[in-house]
Amino acid sequence: MKRYLLIRAFAGLFALACTVAHAYQNDQYQYQQQPNESDLDTHGHYTNRDGNSVHAPARSRSSAVPQGASAQCRDGTYSFSRHHSGTCSRHGDVASWL
Repeated sequence: MKRYLLIRAFAGLFALACTVAHAYQNDQYQYQQQPNESDLDTHGHYTNRDGNSVHAPARSRSSAVPQGASAQCRDGTYSFSRHHSGTCSRHGDVASWL
């Protein structure tokens, strides 16, 4: 009986830890730094699969890596994607992850 209760307690703690880790990961993406719009050549946005507004890929006017960029696409634009899937798909795919 004690072994059963110990296993149940461990399973509950594991589930709680997974929930906290998932919430932290979502918070991390939700509060990702936004790029300086004045340094970008385009100002479009799209809604990602999480329902968050994300800046569309754009070129940096100063040639510096824009704040909040997650990848540079092969066409020279910077992506602000929060998921690897589909990043730079219309911009020649990912040249490098930042």
